[in-house]
Amino acid sequence: MTVPNGTARGNGADDDDPDEDRATEPAPDQDGRGTHSHQELDLDEAVRELAAVEHEYRPPAAGALSNVLTAASVVVLGVAALVASAALGTGTAAEPGPGTWPLLVSILLVVLGGALLLTARRTSDAEKFSRGSLLVLAGLATMVVFVAVIEVVGFEIPAALLCFVWLRFLGREGWRMSVVTSLGVVVGFYLVFVAALAVPIPHLF
Repeated sequence: MTVPNGTARGNGADDDDPDEDRATEPAPDQDGRGTHSHQELDLDEAVRELAAVEHEYRPPAAGALSNVLTAASVVVLGVAALVASAALGTGTAAEPGPGTWPLLVSILLVVLGGALLLTARRTSDAEKFSRGSLLVLAGLATMVVFVAVIEVVGFEIPAALLCFVWLRFLGREGWRMSVVTSLGVVVGFYLVFVAALAVPIPHLF
């Protein structure tokens, strides 16, 4: 008995048709990557959207005057630190004094401030002063206090307090991490510069 054409495959509910499977598969792109190119396109769109959001909520750019004032402040801070370092005593290359390392940092500040002054009018990525800028001023104030009291009480307590304030109140770290890290920094500094290198830094112990 001859089976009518079109019924030999049954009702077609459970049979697989290779042509139908190929028809339902996503057609590959001309470069053969298939849906991979669509994933890359989605990633590019996400990156562009993120950049647009960051640009929207970014503080307004600072002007040339703000850049000049900022650079001048860095230079003034460096010069003041130079004077304080010289008062501590710089010693020699063979026998560095307590002001040797502050002196090097002060020179670096002056150089960086001078570079900022030279590029102040061409700088376009600096942000205008806002409430967040107060954190920077607070950090500078703590450094000034640190330099002022280190000669009187040694570096251990001021350094621990300085690290703690920076971590806990400026960096918003946890209490435990701020305390442990501050003590660890002071102990490490003491072991390296006082115990090992015998640098004459003012210290209590």
